[in-house]
Amino acid sequence: RSQIVEAQASIESGLTFLASVGSTAPFIGLFGTVWGIYHALVGLSGATQVVLDKVAGPVGEALIMTAAGLFVAIPAVLAYNAFTRGNRLTLARLDGFAHDLHAYLTTGLRGRPGDKLVDLGAVRAGRGG
Repeated sequence: RSQIVEAQASIESGLTFLASVGSTAPFIGLFGTVWGIYHALVGLSGATQVVLDKVAGPVGEALIMTAAGLFVAIPAVLAYNAFTRGNRLTLARLDGFAHDLHAYLTTGLRGRPGDKLVDLGAVRAGRGG
């Protein structure tokens, strides 16, 4: 059981980082958006007339920050989900192997529940199974 826990810890390393990137990147992009719009409004605050180029540049940068946040977050979330699924399947196979090995070492019988059990000692002795 302890080896399974060590294997699980090993294959799950890095998933926390992926989850953190996937969950925080949109907020960092949103922060960039707010920052850009803030700078656009500050640029307008002292102006006597509104000029499009004073607003368009900072707002465009703000939208680029939003896109950058999503560009980082979406692949991170997809990779996290793929790795988590792969890890779950690998751990299920490892747990099944550990169960089969334990059953064999304790009973000398080989097989899964519902299968016809095979007595390996009888097979080796030539008596069938």
